Amino acid sequence: MRMTLTQTDRQGFTRKWMHNLTGSTIWYIVVIALSIIMLFPLLWMLTIALKGNNAIYKIPPEFWPEEFHWENFVKGVQSINFARLFMNSVVITVLNTVGSVASSTLVGYGLARIRFPGRKIWFYLFVGSMMLPGIVGLIPMFHLYLNLNLYDTWFPLFLPAFFGNPFYIFLARQFYLTIPYSLDEAAKIDGAGHFTIFTRIMLPLTRPVWITMAIMSFTATWNDYLNPLVYLYSDDKWTLSLGMASFSGAFAGVATTQWNQYMATNLLYMLPPLIVFFVAQRYFIQGLSALGTSTQNK
Repeated sequence: MRMTLTQTDRQGFTRKWMHNLTGSTIWYIVVIALSIIMLFPLLWMLTIALKGNNAIYKIPPEFWPEEFHWENFVKGVQSINFARLFMNSVVITVLNTVGSVASSTLVGYGLARIRFPGRKIWFYLFVGSMMLPGIVGLIPMFHLYLNLNLYDTWFPLFLPAFFGNPFYIFLARQFYLTIPYSLDEAAKIDGAGHFTIFTRIMLPLTRPVWITMAIMSFTATWNDYLNPLVYLYSDDKWTLSLGMASFSGAFAGVATTQWNQYMATNLLYMLPPLIVFFVAQRYFIQGLSALGTSTQNK
């Protein structure tokens, strides 16, 4: 039987379509406007990086440079020994990321999948330690590394990562709890131990969570300024964050600072975390979503 739409039905369908189109259009306009607001500081950095230093102080300011100065990137890189500081930051960040992910996933597996007396107490201690600000332990840790003759070395910057991070342990445990225990029991029947279960079953299944931890650890270590400032004295061991902080200090004052070179170098400094995030953002979102789901279910 062939169905036909009446005039009233067609008008109702048209009104509904126009209503949905209007709502979607308004939503897209709001999202685009907010995105422009969020990206404006980055765009302003880019325009300053491509200007001459005198053009930065023009009143009224000009957003688009009249002449592009691409040499600012080369001069900025040369002014702070960018290549050396970049490699220092890469080594420290990679070691810190590997240590944080390896230790936190292992401890999280033990708290979630191995039944032993007092495991909830240990978990509460880990979670409770997150309430203490990191600055509280700065002086005791400084004296510890000083007495161990590790001052002015990279060890204080990555060694604590190999002893676990409380937040990452919490993140790993919550994710492990979403995996059925039947997988462990089936593996144990086949003769697998905890190490085999952890490496061959749990790690592939929990890829989103340890990639999430890797992104967070990479970003936090790369942007860390306080710890390198406290523990590093020799400038050949500095990280890129210290190098960027000392950039403006190399000049007599704010007015004489080469802000175009500073912004150009700062854009290069921002690239690695951005690249890592955009490459692994799908797993990052999955890891945070799984964390929210597991927290609601427990």
